[in-house]
Amino acid sequence: MAAIPVKVLDRFKENLNKIQKVIEQAKNRDINEADTVVIVSDVLSLLFGYDKYTEITREYAIKGQYCDLAVKIDEKLKFLIEVKAIGITLSEKHYQQALTYGANNGTEWIILTNGLVWNIYKVRFEQPIKTDFVCEFNLLEIKQKNQSDLDKLFILCKEGLKKNAIDEFSQHRKIVNKYFLSTIHQ
Repeated sequence: MAAIPVKVLDRFKENLNKIQKVIEQAKNRDINEADTVVIVSDVLSLLFGYDKYTEITREYAIKGQYCDLAVKIDEKLKFLIEVKAIGITLSEKHYQQALTYGANNGTEWIILTNGLVWNIYKVRFEQPIKTDFVCEFNLLEIKQKNQSDLDKLFILCKEGLKKNAIDEFSQHRKIVNKYFLSTIHQ
């Protein structure tokens, strides 16, 4: 994995606890999807370093439907984010919705979240279209001192995208899983 720049670690240190408090309160109040989208947008800005006004788009149009959020860098779409209300457990139906957006738009990376749990997928454009599950994290369980937790956050950061950290992480995970699976089947 690429080393996480000090400026990103500082941003995590400065904002992670604030965001965790907001998410905890939102969870306790069982806020609706529209309010969850606002929080996810804040996470993208405060934690992941995207400019709220130029790099995060709400209600991104895809073939007559709207994905909740999209992240663009230099006018290039990097990933689509489907958001559900914070109290909703993410399901196969929600995953299929996010996959449909990614497939219809030709977007390689999709994220499904309720603000609390974040699932990251890489879309494989083959017949039929499939995804590789990259990782999942719960923002309330992220620890500043846990390198694995920080690596998961970093792959979604603006700086991580520029270093292709998400691709590296995904490839590493595939290799580790293949190795692990081959040891089981021996």
